[in-house]
Amino acid sequence: MPAWAILPIALPAFSITGMWIVYAMALSNNHICPVHNWIYNQSCELDSPISCCTLDHIPLVSKCGTFPPESCFFSLICSLGSFMVMLVGLLRYAHVIEHYGSSLLNTLGLALGWICAAGLIMVGNFQVDHAKVLHYIGAGVAFPTSMLFIFLQSILTYRMAKSRGHYWTGHLRSILAALAFITLIFSILSASMWLGFLGEGCVE
Repeated sequence: MPAWAILPIALPAFSITGMWIVYAMALSNNHICPVHNWIYNQSCELDSPISCCTLDHIPLVSKCGTFPPESCFFSLICSLGSFMVMLVGLLRYAHVIEHYGSSLLNTLGLALGWICAAGLIMVGNFQVDHAKVLHYIGAGVAFPTSMLFIFLQSILTYRMAKSRGHYWTGHLRSILAALAFITLIFSILSASMWLGFLGEGCVE
């Protein structure tokens, strides 16, 4: 197995580990509240020396990377992750050309991967509290294009399939792509409902 084949595995391992490190840094600097604290706003009404937890301290990924020094590490993680996404897209593009030949879907997949990388750079380098519009534009670019990229790779896998093992790889990629899409939708919906609920509690 060539060494570059490790890259698709290294990308999520690096990104997930990096985000947990950013969370730990933000928590240790009291820039966010821990994930197990579910009494935002209500905790501000208590007379105690414990730091007050408001909606501004919810440990969302973007919030964790808002203030220095964790914002520096957050930008580094997103920038390196973006570079790795570009490499994965380019290597996959070359792999498809080698085994299948030129394809419009393959070219579109490369373009989507690189657009996703550009969105990820925007997310990491424009913090949500300081450049909210640019941060959300980056997220709005990165997430949909990443979903389209993995769906296209599933289609290309079926088109390139020449054995039962290749078809099973296509099935696996399709299942993972569907799960990723469903998870993204539920995450957006649950976050919106949760923030709305907490906002109503704050007003009351």
